[in-house]
Amino acid sequence: MKILVVGGAGMIGGHAALHLRQRGFEVSIAGRTPPAAGTPLGEFEFIRCDYLADDLPVAALGRFDALVFAAGNDIRHLPRGTDAAAHWQRANAEGVPRFLKAVRDAGVRHVVNVGSFYPQAMPSLVEHNAYVRSRKLSDEGARALATPHFRVMSVNAPFVVGAVPGLVVGMFKAYTDYAAGKLAGMPVFAPPGGVNFISTTSLSEAIEGALLRGENGKAYLVGDENLSFQDYFGAFFQALGNPVPPLLDQEHPMLPDAAIYFGRGNSLHYEPDFQETSLLGYRRNDIARTIGEIVAQYRDAA
Repeated sequence: MKILVVGGAGMIGGHAALHLRQRGFEVSIAGRTPPAAGTPLGEFEFIRCDYLADDLPVAALGRFDALVFAAGNDIRHLPRGTDAAAHWQRANAEGVPRFLKAVRDAGVRHVVNVGSFYPQAMPSLVEHNAYVRSRKLSDEGARALATPHFRVMSVNAPFVVGAVPGLVVGMFKAYTDYAAGKLAGMPVFAPPGGVNFISTTSLSEAIEGALLRGENGKAYLVGDENLSFQDYFGAFFQALGNPVPPLLDQEHPMLPDAAIYFGRGNSLHYEPDFQETSLLGYRRNDIARTIGEIVAQYRDAA
């Protein structure tokens, strides 16, 4: 199977590309910016593509059997000075289904759309949160394209934790530096509340499972461990031999309130469906191992 991973130079798409290649698939990656030369991601065929610009020719798409879409927009991609609701509508609700329709028209047979957990895990957010609403519309619009000849499903993930060889993920380097005491003047604490987390390894396995065994038109809510933010930050500190930070109910500089759509002090915990987890075949209880992997990658970095 020839697979194109859109967003393949990023953490989620990059890990999925490496995993799928290791599993024996022929993989190429696409995105706006190529990966660094000399890294594992730099070994892939790279196709420059901005899915919002509709600039990927049909001929380039048509040679692939399957596509993994891991380029949906979140708070990290919001341009400065842009109306947020308008951006989410354009980039997610409209842009993703439009791009995937072009993928279908090009003759690709299988698509896995990597989406967000919010609409399924906390539907009450949809009405009042423009980002969550855009993710719901993106997911529904993608799956509405399904036909007997075009398998499309969504794998909707919670907070994703992971490391990709050769790729510097700024957030996780900062978390490692924070836990190591390298960020002078940064207060050491954890905010209240918590959420479900999944590792890039678990998510990549779920993506593969969806490609091979997923039900056409299905939205899969995946997830792994329910952790408090104190446990989560604490795992970075403990991996470096430092004590777990104290709990403090104030906005955290490394996890701002704007990134906690369900509200600081609240917990968005759930258990993924057992049968779906078995079908997709992804591992569980993988967060501590993954944080150890992250810390090992960044602890000695300049």
